[in-house]
Amino acid sequence: MVMLLKTYKKEIFRPECNPEFESLHCIAYLDQDISEVLPYLNAELGGFDYVREPPAVIFKSQGRLISVHGDRIAINALKDEAQADQILNWLVGEINSAWQRRDRIEPCFEGVPKLNVVDLLKCLPQTNCGQCNCPTCLVFACRLAEGVKGPHDCPHLDDGGHQKLNGMMAGYKFAD
Repeated sequence: MVMLLKTYKKEIFRPECNPEFESLHCIAYLDQDISEVLPYLNAELGGFDYVREPPAVIFKSQGRLISVHGDRIAINALKDEAQADQILNWLVGEINSAWQRRDRIEPCFEGVPKLNVVDLLKCLPQTNCGQCNCPTCLVFACRLAEGVKGPHDCPHLDDGGHQKLNGMMAGYKFAD
């Protein structure tokens, strides 16, 4: 197997902006430049966003951001170092697999289409009840657009509201 990414140095830390946060951040400084594989990785994994210069692909998964750059990988909102290792191991495998199969992958230089938060908000009951664990319906609409929440997470939506939101969200790819 031809490996593009072989080694990295990992740094785990608490966010400086809010050191009381219980979650951790991780930056893996790559010993190899992987810029060339990023459009192929984006095509394979459906990145939330893609930046052309300098190249980077951003994924959203289970409430966390994962940014893959040519020289580093950044992951936020981690429980512990073991979770960072699990995500990094998975990404190294995906990066090397995409690199090995790049002749069979159409590179993608765009992120997935974005949902319109205002349109989502219009479908919500506007109660700001907080029962969805979001302080307002606007925050809930943002979480819907990110793929962190689903229509079923709003206790005040009826079947028609669920169907409308599911229809709006159909065709959008969210990371697992």
